[in-house]
Formats: sequence, structure tokens, C-alpha cells
Amino acid sequence: MANIPLFKSKLDKSDFKAIVESLKTGWLTHGKDNLLFEKNFARYIGTKYAISMNSCTSALECALKIIKKKGEVIIPSWTWVSTANAVINTGNIPVFADVDLNSRNITSLEIKKKINKKTVAVIVVHYSGLPCEMEEIVKTTKKHKIELIEDSAETLGATCNSKQVGSFGTGCFSFFPTKNITTTEGGMLTTNNKKYYSEIKKLIAHGINKDPKKYFWHRVADLPGHNFRLPNHLAALGNSQLKKLNKFNLERRFIASKYNNFFSKLGTFFEVQKIPKNLTHSYQMYSVLVKKNRNSLLYYLKKNGVDASVHFDPPLHKQKYLKKYSQKLKNTEQLSKEILTLPIYPDLSQKNLSFILRKINDWCKINSL
Repeated sequence: MANIPLFKSKLDKSDFKAIVESLKTGWLTHGKDNLLFEKNFARYIGTKYAISMNSCTSALECALKIIKKKGEVIIPSWTWVSTANAVINTGNIPVFADVDLNSRNITSLEIKKKINKKTVAVIVVHYSGLPCEMEEIVKTTKKHKIELIEDSAETLGATCNSKQVGSFGTGCFSFFPTKNITTTEGGMLTTNNKKYYSEIKKLIAHGINKDPKKYFWHRVADLPGHNFRLPNHLAALGNSQLKKLNKFNLERRFIASKYNNFFSKLGTFFEVQKIPKNLTHSYQMYSVLVKKNRNSLLYYLKKNGVDASVHFDPPLHKQKYLKKYSQKLKNTEQLSKEILTLPIYPDLSQKNLSFILRKINDWCKINSL
């Protein structure tokens, strides 16, 4: 039986060398490799500043904390729980919005439906590697004078109108092993706002102000911060991975094209994402809608050694601790019943991809599709 994982990080000798060389310096906490990683990451995204930290969730919390005022934060229900956790853990109230069925993304229209006097921010989530239509969303947030935060955890290297995600608002990225590049655990925040940059640098390091001191031993805390720092050797790994990001994403897009071509021949029973010409997809995940018997296909693939899954079921507004914020979200609820996530990563071999497609085809024959 096959053993094909859903995700797999691609690591090579250059990554191991980067970690070892960093460890050999003896500097094991936040250090020079962080500064280099941040510099190169900001250049890639096209922002003035980038701040490395221990997770995307930490980045989301920092992005919300610098707003200073509390209130309602509009988020899609179609996302991982960390987005809602960041809202609640910063003293704000999540307001769930529906998403578009094709893109699985929040839209400016759905955002407008939820805006009121209590709204302080919107967190857009670029689902699975496909960016939201950002130009209209930017117009909406500017008109209503609310903060725009991009949960770009799944979308590193994707663009909207040739502009990188994470450069429209405050960008928050993840380097968890399932993502397009990895630092094992880790995240990054991007911004063009110098004030935000200075504040967040203090937030992630216990609130300590590192400006010139009266005495070299002084550690003056300006605010109640956190320990959200990314270790130096993990930043070295991130910098090594970043150099290969474009190649990784090309490999992901090639695999996605094979999936798309396969499903296009199976008729209307399967529905793939249609990618607008102004967007590029980084395919952190590959998802397809199965219009009938989705769960049966999941069990069949699992039985045959293919680690398919669902992202996300249940959606946030159906989660136990979030039900008090719940409401009817038609598209989100339909997606949770029909969506299927299939293996995609740079090292997915043609042999294993062919096996996955063959098993899906076998299931279709068994079910007379």
C-alpha cells in the first residue's frame, strides 16, 4: 500500500549547512541571521520592514495589539482557528463573514455587510495559496478607516495584480512545516509603517526598548510584551529556504496543473478553482469540491495510503467555543461539506501523483460516476 503524506517540507544540504553554521557561532537566540532573513524577506514581499517571530499567530496578535483600540474584527469563518484565537486573545470580538465559493476567500462585498461603528479591523485570509481580490478590499478599509491585516500563512509567493500578498496591509506569514517554506515553527510580519515596526520589535521581546541607553546594562521595558522571538538558527534555515521559494512554487503549480487537467475530464462532479488572470496561486494546498459523497472518497483514499484531508470542517463559526458568535454562512457551510484537500508538495513524485489520480478514478468507477 502507498504511503503518500498530505504535506512534506523540502530540505536539502544547504538548509542543514545553514543551521549548523548558525549554531557554530554560539549565538542561539534572536541574532544576525534574523536580521538577514528579515531584510531578504521584506525585499521579496516589497515592504519596508519585516519582523521574524515564532509563529503567524504571534504576528496576528501583534498586528491587532498595535491598533490600540478594541472592538469587532471581521474575519472569514473559512480559516484555521488561529485567526479567531488572535482576535479573542487581544481582547477583540470576532465577526464572521462568508466567502466566495470559487476562491474560498472573503470579498469586499462580504466585508461591507459586517462593518459598523464597532469595527476596528479586517483580517483577510488568502486561502490555500490564492490571494483575495485586494484592490477592492483596500478601498473598503480605507473608506471606513479600519485596519487591514493579511493572514498570508498559506500564500507566500502569490500575487494580486503583480503585487505580493502581505504588502497591501499588515502581512502575517507562517513557516510551519506544511507551508511553502519552513523554519519548523516560525512566522513573519511585514509592514510599511515605521511606527508599527518599532512597536512590534518591542512587543516580541518583552517590551524592551533597545534604543541607546544611559547605562549599557539597562533593560527598560516600555510596554507589557511577549517572548515571540524566532531563534537565530531557525532564521538561518528560513533564509536558506527563501532562496528556493520560487522554484518550490513552480513545482507546486506544475502538480496543480496535473490535478486540474485530470478533474476537468471527470465532468461536473468535481469542481476546481478558477484562477482570475490578475492573481497567481502558490498552492500551499490543493483543494477540489466533490459535489457528492465527499466523505466516501476521503475514506477510500485513506484506506489506500493517500493522506487526503479537509480544510476546514468544521469552520470557525461551528467550533464549540465560537458558537456564541455564530451565524448562518451559506457558502462556508457548503464548502465544509464538499471540499477535499489532496497531497501537494515539491517532492511529490510523478509515480505517487499518478497513483492518487488512479485511485480517484477507481473510486469514480465504483460509484458509477
